[in-house]
Amino acid sequence: MTDKGSTGGRRALRLAGTLLGLSVALGGCNSTSGEVVTASVPEDYRLRHPIAVEEGKQSMVVFVGQGRGGLSATQRADVAGLARSWMREGTGAIVADVPVDTPNARAAASAFREIRGMLAASGVPALGITEHRYRPDDPQFFASIRLSYPRIKAVAGPCGIWPADLGPSIMNPDYFENKPPYNFGCATQRNLAAMIDNPADLEQPRSESYAYTARRTVAFERYRKGEATTTSYPEADKAKLSDTGK
Repeated sequence: MTDKGSTGGRRALRLAGTLLGLSVALGGCNSTSGEVVTASVPEDYRLRHPIAVEEGKQSMVVFVGQGRGGLSATQRADVAGLARSWMREGTGAIVADVPVDTPNARAAASAFREIRGMLAASGVPALGITEHRYRPDDPQFFASIRLSYPRIKAVAGPCGIWPADLGPSIMNPDYFENKPPYNFGCATQRNLAAMIDNPADLEQPRSESYAYTARRTVAFERYRKGEATTTSYPEADKAKLSDTGK
């Protein structure tokens, strides 16, 4: 004679074991990898073509002929501008690539001495100028002096990438969803990055500059006397037309 209670308990245990094994098996079929892709290409062009801040290179070329060892007035202005830019944004030494064993090697050496003197006079220390001599591989290549230095700059791109057709096609399912093409907005982002003078402006605002003390003193004095602090312009100047071209 068997106990009905014990028999029912054993059946319940077997049923629970069967359900547990089935759940483990189904869980194994539903395993996923660690990488979960939630979206493909962002629709916002600012996220699709972000502006990044990285260290790049600022460079200029000084052409030197065989019969002239000095710099022209335009070249002196370019070198002076490079020195001012280096003082403001340079993150490393100025490297000067000077040609040797070329028809204009003697003139280039003389021009580099003048360039070094101009850079030193502009505030660039002697350790901030590095000379690198090179021999062009191609004899037909015009050997020139190249000045370059590293700087922090904002970049975006590259542009001109078209992974799908622009028109209706089975290769472009985004067309029927009215989504912008991949390259949309890339040129705008790239031009904006090229126009940024200080890449730090993308991260935080600049500190406030000092107030114009002379103008502030005049405004405070007028305010103390109870007068208008705005600048007054004569009525005759307001309606005055330009005489250009007459």
